[in-house]
Amino acid sequence: MGAVYILMLPPHPELLYPKFYLYIKALHIISVVCWFAGLFYLPRLFVYHAMTNNAVSKNQFVVMEHKLFWYIMTPSLICTVVFGEILAHGLNFDGWWLHLKLILVGTLIIYHIYCFKIMEDFAKDCNSKSHKWYRAFNEYPTIILLICVFLTIVKPV
Repeated sequence: MGAVYILMLPPHPELLYPKFYLYIKALHIISVVCWFAGLFYLPRLFVYHAMTNNAVSKNQFVVMEHKLFWYIMTPSLICTVVFGEILAHGLNFDGWWLHLKLILVGTLIIYHIYCFKIMEDFAKDCNSKSHKWYRAFNEYPTIILLICVFLTIVKPV
């Protein structure tokens, strides 16, 4: 039902409804910040989880990872995509920069899903990767964030 309303927006709703645009933009930015907080922190928890041999600590990490993933990261991901779609399609953004950004966001969604798989491996106590691997794995969202911010702000032609 929400998609129908987006498609019914006039050609430049930011001109007719400037507050609408600003609220959606603000909600999108807040969602992105929350999602990235999780994308940065969860792999860091994996680093510490991979380094511990203490059963109590392992159980604590499982609980922390689960709560972070399901209560912060996943709702933030959903809100990021919804508000981003409203901005991109409802406000008629276009250009190759947007297509590249969407591809990069798609890779982050895959990264997010892969974090779920890693989290499940830790919960089953069958992790096979070292803490050094998780340190390298943790860098991917940073690289994508930098590229996406430059694409969004500069909008290269």
